[in-house]
Amino acid sequence: MSDAPLRLKTEGGILEVTLDRPKANAIDLATSRLMGEAFMAFRDDPKLRVAILRAAGDRFFCAGWDLKAAADGDAVDGDYGVGGFGGLQELGAMNKPVICAVNGVCCGGGLELALSCDLILASDAASFALPEIRSGTVADAASIKLPKRIPYHVAMDLLLTGRWFDAQEAQRWGLVKEVVPLEQLAEAAWSLARLLASGPPLVYAAIKEVVREAEDMKFQDMLNRVTKRQLATVDRLYSSEDQLEGARAFAEKRAPVWKGR
Repeated sequence: MSDAPLRLKTEGGILEVTLDRPKANAIDLATSRLMGEAFMAFRDDPKLRVAILRAAGDRFFCAGWDLKAAADGDAVDGDYGVGGFGGLQELGAMNKPVICAVNGVCCGGGLELALSCDLILASDAASFALPEIRSGTVADAASIKLPKRIPYHVAMDLLLTGRWFDAQEAQRWGLVKEVVPLEQLAEAAWSLARLLASGPPLVYAAIKEVVREAEDMKFQDMLNRVTKRQLATVDRLYSSEDQLEGARAFAEKRAPVWKGR
């Protein structure tokens, strides 16, 4: 086991970020800043197409904010670094897919971090909660995101009670894409990442920007922005070699070769 709180691995256009802070993989300010640097570098590297966020050990994915570090002087409103808490929550222009692999306890800020990813896989032993209510504080990011992801009354139940729920319930409400045995979780994440890494990166970028920008817009207004190529990623896609390659590959009945340009 390394003393470093973060381990990075790259392979075939995929970046794997492993959080490693025993016992509970809680995040302090210094770790959050490292995560922000890692995800910003991923965002800006054209050779990297997909990221996986996972955690070391079997019991904890992430217990959220490190309360022990807070007791030692880490301010809750301190410098989390680029991207905010965990490096993803407020990272702008993240137009690449990010997969989260939840191995165990995922609560508080840990669940908010998972919600910052595009796809969540979970082990069958994973458990989730937003227990902030019990400590007299608010799960701010979750309060914003969760009612938009799952039925309102379910989100309010989880926010107002802070109760625990298992991976199967998370999947039932659509928070989790897939539940697998713990020993298969890493391979499931890498298999999904390889599938995405083989896809069209410019299309992924356009999808992510459209989804992000559409969140607070009326349907027709957003559709007009897309059709008029008023989004940078959409404009780049429609002027790209990959756009032509997709049409040619279809006409020639072959697999497309995406170049990201």
